[in-house]
Amino acid sequence: MRRVLVTGAAGRIGRAVLDLLAATGVPATALVLDDPGDLPADPVVRGDATDPAVVRAALKGADAVVHLAAIPTPEREPAEKVFAVNTQSTFTVLEQAGLAGVRRACVAGSQAASGLPFAARDLHPAYAPIDHDLPSQAEDPYALSKLADDLTARMMARRHGMSVVSLRLPYVGGVDERLRDFATACAADPGLHARGLWAYLETGDAARACLLALKVPGPGALPVLVAAPTTLVPHPTEDLMRHYHPSTDLRTPLPGRTVPIDLTRATDLLGFTARFVL
Repeated sequence: MRRVLVTGAAGRIGRAVLDLLAATGVPATALVLDDPGDLPADPVVRGDATDPAVVRAALKGADAVVHLAAIPTPEREPAEKVFAVNTQSTFTVLEQAGLAGVRRACVAGSQAASGLPFAARDLHPAYAPIDHDLPSQAEDPYALSKLADDLTARMMARRHGMSVVSLRLPYVGGVDERLRDFATACAADPGLHARGLWAYLETGDAARACLLALKVPGPGALPVLVAAPTTLVPHPTEDLMRHYHPSTDLRTPLPGRTVPIDLTRATDLLGFTARFVL
């Protein structure tokens, strides 16, 4: 890769992606709403990822894109804004990248596309381990925006001959930044993360998955579930599923703390396995 554009570069995963690019000697351009002044990228472009002119300027010299800019939850902004900003930014970044000749992109998807994490009521997956064919039960604008992003990725792959990988990320955090504290809280009350199926991913692992996604040849677009192979709670997964998701069909054994997510595509397509395990 000659240069990678990272949108949402001042965020948790964005910073980790920039650090990893710097460590491997790959130049990076950062696109941010506000420049914090400490990003390891040159240039740092200030602007909105929904603005085609801003994105075109940020794409100069880039041959790959990691698109992380988004409103990360439906809880802090009006529903209309969450859906509009997330879907428009993904469309704009991929469209402008395709027009600029960029043929490899990674988009930050979310396991919230299942509909479980932000629903107004408790929902349960139809089966586990969940996979990419799991029917979505989306009832919130964030989940819907991530489903729409998957369709946008497929369209852009056809339109521009691109490879677009949408990483369906779980709860992501640094070990001492928030992951260990969240794991401690969930150990005491597993219900806190039942909607997220007790899945997690350390920030550095998330960044590594993003860069591995840029190596997938195209054209084509696929969602890829990524997570650590174990849950973040010290309880047997099958017991957790029976208690918190009693209607879910357990299609295969989930021994020990096995995360109830099919990670086969991450392993086979990306060559990705999480290195940090709680």
